[in-house]
Amino acid sequence: MQSLKSASLIRRSLRISPFKSGYRSLTSLSTNALSNDSDDIVLVEGKACSRIAILNRPPVLNALNTAAGARLQKLYKSWEDNPDIGFVMLKGSGRAFCAGGDIVSLYHLINEGNIQACKDFCRTVYGFIYQLGTYLKPHVALLNGITMGGGGGVSIPGTFRVATNKTVFATPETLIGFHPDAGASFYLSHLPGYLGEYLALTGDKLNGVEMIGCGLATHYSLSARLPLLEEQLGKLVTDDPSDIETSLGTYSDVVYPDSASVLHRIETLDKCFSHDTVEEIIDSLESEAAKSHDDWCASTLKKLKYASPLSLKVSLRSIREGRYQTFDQCLVREYRMSLQGMSKQISNDFCEGVRARMVDKDLAPKFDGTFVFGTQGKREKKEIESPTLLSSFAVSKPQWNPPILEQVSMDMVDQYFSPLSECEPDLELPTKQREAFT
Repeated sequence: MQSLKSASLIRRSLRISPFKSGYRSLTSLSTNALSNDSDDIVLVEGKACSRIAILNRPPVLNALNTAAGARLQKLYKSWEDNPDIGFVMLKGSGRAFCAGGDIVSLYHLINEGNIQACKDFCRTVYGFIYQLGTYLKPHVALLNGITMGGGGGVSIPGTFRVATNKTVFATPETLIGFHPDAGASFYLSHLPGYLGEYLALTGDKLNGVEMIGCGLATHYSLSARLPLLEEQLGKLVTDDPSDIETSLGTYSDVVYPDSASVLHRIETLDKCFSHDTVEEIIDSLESEAAKSHDDWCASTLKKLKYASPLSLKVSLRSIREGRYQTFDQCLVREYRMSLQGMSKQISNDFCEGVRARMVDKDLAPKFDGTFVFGTQGKREKKEIESPTLLSSFAVSKPQWNPPILEQVSMDMVDQYFSPLSECEPDLELPTKQREAFT
């Protein structure tokens, strides 16, 4: 076997652009779900020269909690230190790879005033994501099913990501009053053009073929062929990424996005989402829709109007800052942002979004069935239509605060990027021991 140093150099050479060829639990859980320390939440399979970690919370689409993050950290460290293990794989049980963080449990903890447990969750999961992004051995994630929010965070920073015909990827945090986190501001900002801004603000879904097309995945295989692929990988005795890539290629399919894919709208997308502010993006979409009568523009506007106005502005700035920051800098900033979002110091949008979408799932909104949406001084009142973005979400639109873009001040956005207090410590990552990529 090659030395770990050699393997690491080869792995990094494959990553010319860090991620070339990040949805939440839908079930209400008990408040101790974040701290369940059972080893069953992450199972292990041993192969000849590899190990497979299996996220094992299928009833909640393998949503991450603190215990899962801690167990993954422990397992990955032991495997990295073991010279007999050449590479590591990660997959999920059931119909999901990972639907992100267990935000229903976070919601209950926040309402109980237990912010410390929320901090522990973020530190642990973000810490594992950094560990994965700086891992010295090749990593293969099998994204067979729902891969949303933090599910992207625990897979995209790794060496290889295998998408399938069952893969559904999204970063829909703005729809619950949050922001794309878990490293999303890094990998979304490195996508072609302004696709990252589009995905971050709208929460739109990508399928496995589209993940290949934009570089979020490195390989594509039909779900039915995954057992054969796993069997082949399990026989390998190597830590050489090129050997693993050859095996992945054996069971990979050449695919192209269909004509309805957003990837065929890149020119229009870039034109609209390249603007500096959310208001300008919306104005550009409205102008384009008026000129072209393009259904895609109308659909995109509808998605933006279901999102939290504060989250839209915060998320746009986050992606723009991510373009010029290293991986660790993005995680440290996202940690600050996440604590602000959970603290209710600026707004209650996160708890309100989780309540409306996932806890109460009330079909009777807290308002009269219409909403006011402001863009550059314009105020529009329109009837609510059923959202088509994520069918799992309830019909109701949360009561956002502020309710319109024009009421989201620059001071509010600035505070979102600041520590909770002067004495609040930032996320500490082992950057001296594990070099982050840019």
